[in-house]
Amino acid sequence: MRARVAELLPTLRKDLEALTRIPSISLAAFDQANVDASAEAVAGLLRAEGLAVEIIREGGRPAIIGHIDGPQGAPTVMLYAHHDVQPPGAESEWDSAPFEPTERDGRVYARGIADDKAGVMAHIAALRVHSGALPVGVTVFVEGEEEIGSDSLATILERHGEKLRADTIVLADSSNWAVGEPALTTTLRGMIRVVLTVRTLDHGIHSGMFGGAVPDAITALIRMLATLHDAEGNVAVSGLRHGVAADLDYSEERLREESGLLDGVEMIGSGSILSRLWTKPSITTIGIDAPSVATSSNTLVPQASAKISMRIAPDEDPKDGFRLLAEHIRASAPWGVKIDIQLDDEGAGFSADANGPVYDQARAAFTDAWGVAPVDIGVGGSIPFVAAFAEKFPDAGILVTGVEDPDTRAHGANESLHLGEFEKVCLAEAVLLERLGLLRD
Repeated sequence: MRARVAELLPTLRKDLEALTRIPSISLAAFDQANVDASAEAVAGLLRAEGLAVEIIREGGRPAIIGHIDGPQGAPTVMLYAHHDVQPPGAESEWDSAPFEPTERDGRVYARGIADDKAGVMAHIAALRVHSGALPVGVTVFVEGEEEIGSDSLATILERHGEKLRADTIVLADSSNWAVGEPALTTTLRGMIRVVLTVRTLDHGIHSGMFGGAVPDAITALIRMLATLHDAEGNVAVSGLRHGVAADLDYSEERLREESGLLDGVEMIGSGSILSRLWTKPSITTIGIDAPSVATSSNTLVPQASAKISMRIAPDEDPKDGFRLLAEHIRASAPWGVKIDIQLDDEGAGFSADANGPVYDQARAAFTDAWGVAPVDIGVGGSIPFVAAFAEKFPDAGILVTGVEDPDTRAHGANESLHLGEFEKVCLAEAVLLERLGLLRD
């Protein structure tokens, strides 16, 4: 099987790069014809492997469902990925064109090549390895709006859930521990995003004539944001859940290297680094609406807004998290300022029971492919669709895997895919299907 993957790799890479050249950005401000083209390309790849394929829309971007039966009595495996991508941002920050895959030092750089078009191609690779002799039934589900929150996923699961029902679900949208060290993602933090608006005046006024007696909205907003953390940098919102992460070796030096933390800038928070990243809450101010430095005048600003992203422990209910955050914000408002808190988005976390035959076979498949056993990791980011699948299919074994590594830079400039790791991911998934085929009733 290893030799077969190596034989297929040049064609897999060619198809991956062709798919990556389609700028399938699902954000509404971009041309959605490209998302349609990406869906058609994925559908074509699946049809070529003998799957019965349909492209579906349930009020959002196009998703693809493909299916092929396995041997009589064999289990069914659902393989998930997404074909939409993030915007590239400023092209000046890229070392090569974001939608022209470019190889440098064993990595291929392009927007979406790792997140998540290599995930799509890992599924295609497994199908090609077993072409004509699949050991399991396979359903492939490739979503088209994961990068904008999977708004229509609930409707897809409601209306097409029986087509997606499977004994095992493989969700290829996560990361490995390091190059050469595979991982299974067993916990994910949840997410809450709010927009806080502060108002102090019904119009802007001269800062010299009224400053000192009349508060401005920006200063009030800054004071409120500053209360979200204590002096160590821990989240100061009372009542939120906290967890303890797996005891893996993760040094401050590695964190600094992987994050780009500047020399002299201290880490924040307390407890183990991995608990801070995976199982404790975090709060980040990700945007502020206020006059820019270049266009500002000597004016008391009447209104200012901030977008706040809060990650919550894997077992925290997002509704409880939002309530606690809103209560804290209201209590922190100084000087009687008027505030408005809008829930912008929310998503549940995930915590797997990483035991049983499905996980045993997954660990064995990864060990076969990499030559070392995988570790169980958490991910501090949120993938809300994982919780949606777990709720819809409670009896299915859910494996969260992926092609990324700490140097991938998904969502950032110079996103890249490590070619050696991609080959191992393809092999691992092909071996996994073979091993899952042994789990017959």
